[in-house]
Amino acid sequence: MASQTWFVTGASGGIGRVVTEQLLERGDRVAATARRPEALAGLADRHGDRLWTAAVDVTDTQALNDTVDRAFADLGRIGVVVSNAGRGAVGAAEEMTVASIDEQIALNMTAPIHLLRRVLPHFRAQGGGRFIQVSTMGAQISTPGAGMYHASKWGVEGFFESVIGEVEPFGVGITLVEPGSVRTAFGAHLDVAPAMPEYAEGPAGRIRAYLDSVDNLTGQAPGDPRKVAAAIIASADVAPAPRRLALGSDAYQAMRTALTGRLAELEAGRRTAATTDF
Repeated sequence: MASQTWFVTGASGGIGRVVTEQLLERGDRVAATARRPEALAGLADRHGDRLWTAAVDVTDTQALNDTVDRAFADLGRIGVVVSNAGRGAVGAAEEMTVASIDEQIALNMTAPIHLLRRVLPHFRAQGGGRFIQVSTMGAQISTPGAGMYHASKWGVEGFFESVIGEVEPFGVGITLVEPGSVRTAFGAHLDVAPAMPEYAEGPAGRIRAYLDSVDNLTGQAPGDPRKVAAAIIASADVAPAPRRLALGSDAYQAMRTALTGRLAELEAGRRTAATTDF
């Protein structure tokens, strides 16, 4: 395949880092953004000017907009944007702090919305492009003790689900990537809310106890980050753009169980639904 230019947020670690590495290894150019772009220094040494970097906190909308504009100005056509920056939060609803609630919405939902909005004029001007939003199986399922994380991910998927139809006439494709548990440092960077004794013995408390061991999310996760990254990269060449990309056997099974359960609940309420018509 012909090489092209990609724009990746959250490129210093996790899935974003591996995507960036694989793209550079195959000869593509990457505009890689991170709060700490110095973490990409080793890649810059190996790949030279095929790696363009910028320091940006994606929750700073003006800085994000300026970075997008500068990347297109410096690099010309950017074929694919991978919106990867984000992190998780753990805690029962009552345990969550105001700051943690605000961060989850700003980082996982609002920032991708603003990123797409800034990218779209450039995509339209160049006649198309592909936008890949890294989401999670947690956008289709829910777990007690992770309500704000789920809220941010369900919310961002609702936005992109709607926008897909708006931008298709411009040759812009959007894919929501829904990985399961992947062996990255995601678990080590969780925002864990202060514990309340009232929730210690309940479902939220049990989730907290499980997460006390970071190995449960890193060393034992079934997802291979290199295979996940490769699947994300390959999806950019699929036409039309896949609306969703479930990655991991755990993601497939968990989402299938959740979706079939919701469908059964809908069917159970079919008669009641009809009773409210004129």
